[in-house]
Amino acid sequence: MIALRPRYFLLFFSGRYMPYRYLLLFLLWQVIFVQPLSCQLSEWKQGFSEPPASARPGAYWYFMDGNLSKEGITADLESMKKAGISNVTFLEVNVGIPRGKVDFLSEAWQDLFVHAVRESERLGIEVTLGIGPGWSGSGGPWVTPAQSMQHLVASATHVSGNEKKIVRLPVPSPKTPYFGEDVFTPGLKKQWNDFYKDVAVLAFPTPAHAQHITDIGEKALYYRAPFTSVSGVKPYLPSPGVYDTLAGIAKDRIIDLTAALQPDGTLRWTVPPGNWTILRFGVRNNGAITRPAPFPGLGFEADKFDTTAINAHLDHYIGTLLRKLGKQNSALPGGLKRLHMDSWEMGAQNWTPHFREEFRKRRGYDPLPFYPVYTGSIVENREISERFLWDLRQTAQELVLENHAGHVKKYAHGRGLGLSIEPYDMNPTADLELGAIADIPMCEFWSKDLGFNAAFSCIEAVSVAHVNGQSLVPSEAFTAQNDEGWKQYPGVMKNQGDWAFAAGINRFVFHTFQSQVLADSLRPGMTMGPYGVHWDRNQTWWPMAGAYHRYLSRCQYLLQQGTTVADILYLTPEGSPHVFQPPPSALSGDAVLPDRKGYNFDGCAPGQLYQATVQNGRVVFPGGASYRILVLPAVTTMTPQLLEKIRSLVLAGAVVTGIPPQHSPGLSGYPACDATVQAIAVTLWKQPASGKGKVIYSTAPEGQLYPHYDSTAAILAAMGVPPDLEAGENIRYTHRTTRNADLYFISNRSNAPVSSKAIFRSRNGAPQLWDPMTGRIRALPEFTASGTRTTVPLQLEAGESCFIVFTKETIAKPSSSKNFRKKIIIKTLQGDWQVAFDPKWGGPESVTFNPLQDWTQRPESGIKYYSGMAVYRKTFDLPAAGKKASLLLQLGAVNNLAKVTLNGKELGVLWCAPWQIDISSAVKEKNNLLEITVANLWPNRLIGDEQLPDDGIKNGQWPEWLLKGLPRTSGRYTFSTWKFYTKDSPLLPSGLLGPVTIQKITP
Repeated sequence: MIALRPRYFLLFFSGRYMPYRYLLLFLLWQVIFVQPLSCQLSEWKQGFSEPPASARPGAYWYFMDGNLSKEGITADLESMKKAGISNVTFLEVNVGIPRGKVDFLSEAWQDLFVHAVRESERLGIEVTLGIGPGWSGSGGPWVTPAQSMQHLVASATHVSGNEKKIVRLPVPSPKTPYFGEDVFTPGLKKQWNDFYKDVAVLAFPTPAHAQHITDIGEKALYYRAPFTSVSGVKPYLPSPGVYDTLAGIAKDRIIDLTAALQPDGTLRWTVPPGNWTILRFGVRNNGAITRPAPFPGLGFEADKFDTTAINAHLDHYIGTLLRKLGKQNSALPGGLKRLHMDSWEMGAQNWTPHFREEFRKRRGYDPLPFYPVYTGSIVENREISERFLWDLRQTAQELVLENHAGHVKKYAHGRGLGLSIEPYDMNPTADLELGAIADIPMCEFWSKDLGFNAAFSCIEAVSVAHVNGQSLVPSEAFTAQNDEGWKQYPGVMKNQGDWAFAAGINRFVFHTFQSQVLADSLRPGMTMGPYGVHWDRNQTWWPMAGAYHRYLSRCQYLLQQGTTVADILYLTPEGSPHVFQPPPSALSGDAVLPDRKGYNFDGCAPGQLYQATVQNGRVVFPGGASYRILVLPAVTTMTPQLLEKIRSLVLAGAVVTGIPPQHSPGLSGYPACDATVQAIAVTLWKQPASGKGKVIYSTAPEGQLYPHYDSTAAILAAMGVPPDLEAGENIRYTHRTTRNADLYFISNRSNAPVSSKAIFRSRNGAPQLWDPMTGRIRALPEFTASGTRTTVPLQLEAGESCFIVFTKETIAKPSSSKNFRKKIIIKTLQGDWQVAFDPKWGGPESVTFNPLQDWTQRPESGIKYYSGMAVYRKTFDLPAAGKKASLLLQLGAVNNLAKVTLNGKELGVLWCAPWQIDISSAVKEKNNLLEITVANLWPNRLIGDEQLPDDGIKNGQWPEWLLKGLPRTSGRYTFSTWKFYTKDSPLLPSGLLGPVTIQKITP
């Protein structure tokens, strides 16, 4: 932008320059507003038409315990490039497959990894590398027990009397590993049993009536169950601030006998009168190992509290690979770009060699007298003990954030790499706090009805990214298990994919692209056991996948522009663990696909809130996110530091709603901390605010953490803020904005067409419809604008999605005064269809269909059980269409994808309803040759092969014919490393079912 000094600016509006003032104003308008808008829209249109690599989807690229080859790696990557996949997450695991010949991290393995990176550089594909073997964690056989995740455990000995005694204190046993002892190899089990270090010996009078904290395993960080897959896991541990008054062990009666412990475990001590309990505290490994790692990569998880331990691990694994790679060209679009921490599945730890010192430094008091609380005993009273446990978990969280995630990030940055994190599942910290460390926060969603519900993780990652101002929000997409069995394809995934886009996700990373090392004739080939949607080059429809990927890429490109519009910011409580869940009333739809309502929201961790300021009454973050209202959690505890931050926001003009806290949650500064909290709360809730903002008292429904959505919406309405979108219950949305434009992604989540007079909260110009299926853009001439909103009549087919973009740019005059035109059928294609199947997969070279028929209803076994592609051919005339008419080919019902070619011109691939494509550019009056290539799914051929002798994997071993390169004698066409079907499994509808019609779009 041109900079004008004030005195020169005034000269232009005085004296001889006065006649030119209007010209100057016009030029300034062009420079300041019109040119940036034009450049932005021009860039958007280019990116929407041909999405860049940054907008394309990715895949988890899994290798299976030594089953790797250069040829397979190259073929995988080249197929990804051709299909429009631009990024991969490289992981090696061991799930349900015989071991291969290349041992993990051997020289040969390292050479193959280098080959994969070099090929990704050649093809422009980004590689993200997990920071440990398996799909989760950071560890391996090189991690010693002394540098592993640790627990503080204790054994109890009871003595009595008033005499000097020699007491033998038993060595404390380790806690049973969360996933059981079967996860250990014999060598790891021995190390787990053998590792032990003494920490302290404490004695105290045995309480007459011992009271215990019943859920101590969770509260003291011995266990944290998976939130996705285990029912009843608490999203957070309440810290009410008021507890029962039951007395426990008097702190001043606890005697430190650590120095009296002998190397052989005996204690020489003159026991005071009465009954005494002696606790011997020591360190044990927590039982977490790399999972599910390739066999040579099995080992302990590295200590998550200690930088020395994580450095040793990173150097042995990542460092080895980086040294092997040598210097990389960071300017290349492909190659190794980041490290990755996948979903947290290592459980919890509560000890590290320097834990006592770190606790003292961070909490301001010595934890030693409170060690009995680790065992569930109560020291002083219930409230004091629970406050100590809160401090214990807070210290553990800070160590994980700083010394593990934060340190891995520094390690990555120091080597020119970024860091992505999936901050959920068995996470013993607060999910949002862990996710906020990442350069790229990630989430996961499972295929609906084919696994677990991880929708909460999507809300979390989206929130982290929005608050931090990060434009990219990837998700591990369509994870599945057991019953998936190659049943999914783009058409049945569209609704859930559109949900993910509306939820704020803007890059799909498919789980999983299984690396294929077998011959191309052995399909479907490799699987990751029963897991994942099968997103790899061996799919029947893989040559058609590019059309679906282009749809995703167009959506992802636009959804990476600007900033998300959200009005409500939900603050999570301090403390850990914590899974952020908005109030259920803020969502509609079902639990697996929860859609946002008219006022969008994000969650915010306390650690993030400290970065917030207030501008024009909004809570604003450095990355650009802003919110109209801050909603506090319905808890009565808050540290003075956080409450003081909230007060500063209110004084600066923020609107806050919630209940006043009454206590601080921990023992730091106790009891003065409580008095400070109460004093600040009074100034905010009980007295008029002296600043520009205000605090509105609101409570949450019983058992919930936040006020009902309707009460928050009422506050926003009273502030003069209307809903962001009102369009009826079946239209989901998300809204992103820039200074000069608004874009809304909308989709019809129902199975029927919908019409709506949608009201958008935008006055940024006239609406346009950007169609991600075709890349076409057109004006919507029917609209009315009033106040801050614009009403646009909409019509969406079942499951249809599009972008509504508001901009002051004028595009070509629409050919109709209506937003949507009608379609009329002018011809139905009846009669014979010649259909050609691939004989290599058991089908006939040519057969006549009249009428169109489901393949599974045919008498020929080669068609009934056929899986793959078949080409339908027909000729037709169309003399009455009119040269300028817009014509559509409508295929009716298709199972499962179709490529349309008319008169030798490829028109495109159809992968979902409404199964229609524009044929105006290729159709003629006479002798039109129509070719429709249809792909179905693998199950039918797999089921057909189950009628034949089984020549597959048995007892975990590859079949002899495969190892020796012998011909198969079973007669089977397919080969897979996992069996999903029997000979009696139901067949899936297949083929083109029609009716196939030609439609004319009316003016």
